[in-house]
Amino acid sequence: MADGEADPRWGFATRALHVGQGPDPTTGAVVQPIHLATTYRQSAVGVHQGFEYSRSGNPTRHALEECLASLESARHCLTFASGLAATTTVLLLLDAGDHVVVNDDVYGGTARLFTRVLSRYGLRFDSADLRDPGALREALTERTRMVWLESPTNPLLRLVDIAAVAEIARERGALTVVDNTFATPVLQNPLALGADIAVHSSTKYLGGHSDVVGGAVMLDDDALAVSLRFHQNAVGAVPSPFDCWLLLRGVKTLSLRVRQQCANALAVARFLEGHAAVQAVHHPGLESHPQHALAVRQMSGGGGMVSFEVDTEERALELLSRLRVFLLAESLGAVESLAEHPGRMTHASIAAEERRRVGVGDGLIRLSVGVEDLDDLVRDLDQALAVSG
Repeated sequence: MADGEADPRWGFATRALHVGQGPDPTTGAVVQPIHLATTYRQSAVGVHQGFEYSRSGNPTRHALEECLASLESARHCLTFASGLAATTTVLLLLDAGDHVVVNDDVYGGTARLFTRVLSRYGLRFDSADLRDPGALREALTERTRMVWLESPTNPLLRLVDIAAVAEIARERGALTVVDNTFATPVLQNPLALGADIAVHSSTKYLGGHSDVVGGAVMLDDDALAVSLRFHQNAVGAVPSPFDCWLLLRGVKTLSLRVRQQCANALAVARFLEGHAAVQAVHHPGLESHPQHALAVRQMSGGGGMVSFEVDTEERALELLSRLRVFLLAESLGAVESLAEHPGRMTHASIAAEERRRVGVGDGLIRLSVGVEDLDDLVRDLDQALAVSG
């Protein structure tokens, strides 16, 4: 077996460390080199050693794509300069007039891209509560070519039965695309559940250290991969070699980080659930979550995200101002714990009336739970809630 070639017996953590990352054949270095070259010598016109121009392909990016494909148990992976660049490229598989059904509780940047950018070029979007298969069937039209979903959703951590949605979409000839950023490949594999494409903001858990922006698309279908690779090159929203190297470094500890974040998040959620100042807590690992049974069936852990609600926006903003271990910041999935106000921050691009309609209220706070000592996280929330109460 060649260096960097996956052994089918390898587990997730082993693949994260070794696939695409064998010792450098020239120096024996155990860390993947950063290949900064923008162009590559051709031995004759059109004859090259796999690379010709770094927008089209780069050795460091190739190593990252090979590794991420293995983690998502996919045949293909393409990486991008951001999660939204990955999302945009997937939507370029469609033609003007095509219709997309998207679940109504999605990241604000995704909703903004769909409704304020891509709709100007002839794509049509309708939202539906995809927890209900009947709502999906009602939303489908003759021109539906794609169903886009998050599970868990951002920020309310609702779950969608991926297998059920994929079956309905397949009956109508539509692709099922799952944003798997919150769950990560550690906890959930959408392709194994019937989805056609998995998308990640690799800025989040895959990178894991708040120091790189990126996106990734994983899939099995060869023809779709060829089309996506064409658009990746034609549009050019590709990551730099250094970004790819940072992501390769990040995924080495992905399994360790996510497992610890899951444990911390569940404990934080249970603490919040018992606090008098908290009106509601959203976390798939809680037995009180309305879709807990689906979480147990579809995921191998509840994830590192927790959302909770207090009675007013004023109370939420006061609480956020009091936190010290949780940092007030957007993004998520990194080793440090973050807190934010979706209505004013990550989902501010969505009209307030629409946000409230789907349940993103003014008193909602979203936590990305990190790997700090659990006692410190709970103590930080307790003192902030005591003041706000």
